[in-house]
Amino acid sequence: MMRNGWRSSIALLVVALAVTRVGAQVGESGITVDATAPTRPFPHFWERMFGSGRAALTLRDSYREDLRAVRSVTAVAYIRFHAIFHDELGVYTEGANGESIYNFSYVDQVYDGLLANGVRPFVELSFMPRQLARRDIRQSFWYRPVVSPPKDYGRWDALITAFARHLVERYGIDEVSRWYFEVWNEPNLDFWGGEPKQSTYWRLYDHTARGLKAVDARLRVGGPATAQAAWVPAFIRHCRQNGVPVDFISTHVYGDDTAKNIFGSAEPIARDRMVCRAVQKVHSEIQTSPLPSLPLIWSEFNASFANHPQVTDAPYMGPWLAETVRQCDGLLQDMSYWTFSDVFEEGGVVKTPFYGGFGLLAVGGIPKPAFNAFALLHQLGEERFPADAEGALLTRRGDGALVLAIWNYTEIGSTRKARKVVLTVKNSAVRTASVQSLDAEHGNVHPAYERMGSPRYPTQRQLTELRTTAALPLPVVRPLEAGTLTLEIPPDGLVLVTIAATRSDRK
Repeated sequence: MMRNGWRSSIALLVVALAVTRVGAQVGESGITVDATAPTRPFPHFWERMFGSGRAALTLRDSYREDLRAVRSVTAVAYIRFHAIFHDELGVYTEGANGESIYNFSYVDQVYDGLLANGVRPFVELSFMPRQLARRDIRQSFWYRPVVSPPKDYGRWDALITAFARHLVERYGIDEVSRWYFEVWNEPNLDFWGGEPKQSTYWRLYDHTARGLKAVDARLRVGGPATAQAAWVPAFIRHCRQNGVPVDFISTHVYGDDTAKNIFGSAEPIARDRMVCRAVQKVHSEIQTSPLPSLPLIWSEFNASFANHPQVTDAPYMGPWLAETVRQCDGLLQDMSYWTFSDVFEEGGVVKTPFYGGFGLLAVGGIPKPAFNAFALLHQLGEERFPADAEGALLTRRGDGALVLAIWNYTEIGSTRKARKVVLTVKNSAVRTASVQSLDAEHGNVHPAYERMGSPRYPTQRQLTELRTTAALPLPVVRPLEAGTLTLEIPPDGLVLVTIAATRSDRK
């Protein structure tokens, strides 16, 4: 999510059996792939869950159109958003005699819309209805959510019970038991007005988790939903020592978070390393905790927590995302990219299509390079060759085809050089490979937008042209000469190489 003033703003490749260095020049490397080498499972943990703007936005046609577009190129199964209890949804009010009044009309429309589009809710239980709040403490987002603790925990408990019972009655426990319920959002920051923050959040969590489980023990609840990978060991200890239900751990980190905030150190950590360094930290904290089998769900991540067009609107996101997938594999259950759409108003009404928004699609349904990066990585297989590989992911699909992602990551502000990769395929009779590219000249809408004069309000004709221009080019068939393919990958380039299986290669 958009942050505010509380944050400051190639190597040798080893894949399958062997890697051969093809030259001393920086940027040159070789990859030798054995098509018959063993593999291990490679679940697509990075594309099954996405974040989005607050709950009310889900009612817009533009939001739902973007969701359908993302679902067409990813395996998205869950959507997370803030503010299901925000006053604009009318969930909680009090009558003339002070009695609690519940209205789930808009809640139903929100969740009906998700389910109708083939995804389930990852329910973030936030923020506080104004009439239930102890104090009128507002967070700085444009829609000004109330972040106070409740004035009466009995009333909060009753709201949680009524909310959960309504969902079970409407959708059935077999369905709702497959959802996730996350208590609040980033309580270690200005999204929670309780003081001291940690102990008052524990109280909120305890009441909420017990209230949900009292409706049905199959409802899945977790937290602490912190920013900066914070509080996890203390949260697990608290739940274990006090017998509080917890079914999963959730937390957040962004690529430009600081080592001081996450690790308490001054160590410089590059943007392409930060997220998975934090994931490894929390993964280890869970493993050494009293509840070592708890699943880890990273319920927010992105390359930046701010609006930087050169990052989130740019081809940079292709290599950054691929590198994050490579490093984080095996350390968590799911990662929720923040966000799938720029139908988003934390900083106010969007003023121009390209402003560094978090979404995969800009306003008007224009695919950004990040959208195309997810589309490419979606094609990776379900099995991964176990040898680690800097700057590459080698996988095998169920039909035996090899699917290899190779990229040229370039840190913002660093020297930009092309990368040459010589790919050699062993134990395969295939003589061609399919190559699809994302870089500054392929799958990048910005040159076309700039040629239009960067219109603040593109016309319908211009939007149609931009959507067409934004599309990934079709794959190019390249010969494998003596089993070898040479790739020249520009800075910020991501390449997907697919090598079909022969009949003898198939399992």
